[in-house]
Amino acid sequence: MSGNTATKVTRRTLLAGASSVLIASAVRAQQPSEVKVGLLVPISGMYARPGAVMRHGAEMAIDHINAQGGIKALGGTKMKLVVLDSGDSTEKAKNAAQRMVAQETDLVAASGAYLSSFTLAVTEVTERANLPVLTLSYSDLITDRGFKYVFQTSATAGSQARQALPQIVKLAESASGKRPKTVAILTDNTAASIASAKSMREGLLAENQFQLIVDETFTPPLADATPLVQKIRSAKPDLLFFLPTVISDAKLLLEKMNEFGLGQGKVPTISFGIAIAEPDMLQTVGPELLQGVLTCVASWGAKGHEALIAELKARYKEPWMTQNAISTYGDMWVIKDALEKAGKADRVAVADALRSMDAGPSKYYPLGEIKFDEKGRRVGAGMTIVQWQSGIPVTVFPPQLALAQPFWPKS
Repeated sequence: MSGNTATKVTRRTLLAGASSVLIASAVRAQQPSEVKVGLLVPISGMYARPGAVMRHGAEMAIDHINAQGGIKALGGTKMKLVVLDSGDSTEKAKNAAQRMVAQETDLVAASGAYLSSFTLAVTEVTERANLPVLTLSYSDLITDRGFKYVFQTSATAGSQARQALPQIVKLAESASGKRPKTVAILTDNTAASIASAKSMREGLLAENQFQLIVDETFTPPLADATPLVQKIRSAKPDLLFFLPTVISDAKLLLEKMNEFGLGQGKVPTISFGIAIAEPDMLQTVGPELLQGVLTCVASWGAKGHEALIAELKARYKEPWMTQNAISTYGDMWVIKDALEKAGKADRVAVADALRSMDAGPSKYYPLGEIKFDEKGRRVGAGMTIVQWQSGIPVTVFPPQLALAQPFWPKS
């Protein structure tokens, strides 16, 4: 090789190397230093406790994701959690969502907003901002509005009721030897409770051969439980479907039932939602009043979550892992996977990735897949049944996730 030729080759090699360095530097410059994810939950007011637990779940997930290398498709960019307070009313939640989209313009996705009533209001705002929101809220209406940026990781209230009622009947028959026939519904007027009760009234009870003999709806917070409980005592139903969403209401009703001789299994009580199984219940209601009470929820700490449950206990002093913690933990991982699929920190790209996601069986929600249908509902989403046993609400259904065997309260 001549000297001139060698010199030309060397120059080309140097230029190619310099170009590679420049390209790599440009790619690194385009990568964000962090990618922001929102959490819009109650931090103040009467729902602050469940909001705090949702924050715990999100913080744990973000820490785990970042410790495992962050968003690899973005060069290891770390996720950052931005927490916003939805307050304790629909109006406050909507105002918080408006502030969120106005002030946090670089959010790529969010999770929230606890109560279905709040989520319905919040997503009216986030939909217009093209901000994808994952929610554990139950109301069927959330994903019945044709929205493209709402993704429901929980089974809807109607779906949960359809899944739960046959299991309740089966449990009652196997434990007591007879099929319950008459039922009472006692519900507040929040969106998820209304949806659960609506599906039961409009066919599910009849399909399961139940006769509805008491049907009462109240507005939280409840001032006096006496008139409601008197109707239950007079009717003597075989089952009580019990749907409060505020802990103070659940406490007031349970204590009044006990006072009227209906507590401690006199009327088997089945709830929907997590209020009845919140840790704060034990601060005001003795475990004997809760023993045997069942609640049907979209998710709960279950088999396979033991390490997460232990970490939550150690880190935040939480006695058990409610739906609020495990579902919000799962939401952060779903958003992480969507970012990997999108390959850029862009909310529209993340929403597109969520719509086309097909990631197989879920780890942090019961049953189903990490895949969303055309409405934004998680495909095959199951539910869990939790029962108070010796002062702890434990997962008893489905069997593959159960941490204990269920029992039927003895009349």
